[in-house]
Amino acid sequence: MAKAFVRVLLRNKGKAESMVGMPAFLDEDFLLTTATARRLYHEHAESLPIFDYHSHLSAADISSDRRFYSLHEIWLEGDHYKWRAMRADGTGEALCSGDGPSSKKLTRWVAMLPALLGNPLYHWTYLELKRYFGIHEFLPPRDLIDFDCRTSAMLRDGLTVRAILPKFKVQALFTTDDPTDDLSAHRMLADEFRQETFDTNVRPTFRPDRALRVAVPEIFLPWVKKLEEASNVEVRNLATFLEALENRQEYFVQSVCCASDHGLERCPARPCGEATAAAIFAKALDSQPIAPEEAEQYATFVLLFLARLYTKSHWVMQLHLGALRDPSSTALANIGPDTGFDTIGDFPQGIALAKFLDLLQRENALPKTILYNSNPADNHVFAAMANSFHATVTHQQKYTGALQWGPPWWFLDQKQGITEHLNTLASLGLLSRFVGMTTDSRSWMSFPRHEYFRRILCDLLGGQVERGELPDDTEWIGEVVRRVCLANAQMYFGISGRRKLVFPTQEIKGGV
Repeated sequence: MAKAFVRVLLRNKGKAESMVGMPAFLDEDFLLTTATARRLYHEHAESLPIFDYHSHLSAADISSDRRFYSLHEIWLEGDHYKWRAMRADGTGEALCSGDGPSSKKLTRWVAMLPALLGNPLYHWTYLELKRYFGIHEFLPPRDLIDFDCRTSAMLRDGLTVRAILPKFKVQALFTTDDPTDDLSAHRMLADEFRQETFDTNVRPTFRPDRALRVAVPEIFLPWVKKLEEASNVEVRNLATFLEALENRQEYFVQSVCCASDHGLERCPARPCGEATAAAIFAKALDSQPIAPEEAEQYATFVLLFLARLYTKSHWVMQLHLGALRDPSSTALANIGPDTGFDTIGDFPQGIALAKFLDLLQRENALPKTILYNSNPADNHVFAAMANSFHATVTHQQKYTGALQWGPPWWFLDQKQGITEHLNTLASLGLLSRFVGMTTDSRSWMSFPRHEYFRRILCDLLGGQVERGELPDDTEWIGEVVRRVCLANAQMYFGISGRRKLVFPTQEIKGGV
């Protein structure tokens, strides 16, 4: 009995001793597992501004300085990441995207949070509460009414959209905009930025996905009508359609746009002549069925036409490839698109993407391009592809690494996905030239995702230093961190805000 009692004491003593050095959850060294990682993050990454070159945030929210009146409004409205998790936990649709009471939606979300351990939403939620409201307590709180009142009071008392942006030092923010948008909010914000009365460089991104949906008349034909109204060009045939598109692209140029974006299952790569594309377009205007082969021919023709415009305007072309949209026809019919039902698509990517990029390069018309993939099985394909082509380079747009494998996207922007992404990029390309992370979010609570990425990046590099895989030179490695977190994106898009570039011209010593 005495020996057994001693064993229990020793076991408990060991537990107590192990807990002495155990980091607290989400402390200042969260995700930073080595001394070098901590030094890299706190000395080089933590204080950097944010350059968010792809988001789904609203420019109108910024121009109007939107004020939120409850935690539910800023935290849960429109956030399909959270809706998706809530459904997985058995929450009915009324408390996700539906018309259930906002108080019950909030109650349900905080009650289910413990079920999210291991999911990035668990970390993001606590980072959001800590960085926006200074709240450190675990959820669900003991007094939810008090919790809601405290956060809602802070929102009403001044945590508006225009207060959030400087709070997180957002230097540049790109939104996602249809070619038919009037961009009035963007033009107002651009004037404020030029007059130095507003410090965030907010820019539109040209997203003409509907221009390619020729085989879906219920989407394509109403959009063509909107394009006619926006461009003041009557669309009678393919030639006038392209004229209207070019008109709107020029309008975006005049509205300080410097990037386009396309969401595609895979790159179309079935080239055809103008006569063939015109015949397909005429069939679409007449509501005739379009065969899959015809839809790809048409999409290839139009996307090549647009890419040439981007090259002429020195724009960056972003290609988001591989998402399977609306796999549940029931959910699409009952709830609608972009509500958290999309998933990873298992589409073949490499051959079509290479053919499309080659078609442009042969014309000397390949713009700077960022490639995004949603399927982790394609990581090595995309990382290698970015180094197989070089964009058309002029003195206005020269940047080493003009074709980029972009940040981990959508289902991959979690710790494992980010780590695998960075390791693959470093193995097959140049991590030191990487243009960094984006939020890709519709939520005004998402800016801590940049912190999350930066901590993972610093932990990865810090661990390599401490294992002897990289030299113990934190100034050099720190310079790489600063480039990846900010300066590379500044140089790539040619935007430095009101500050100088972190290091405008010098080369990185050594190499990563």
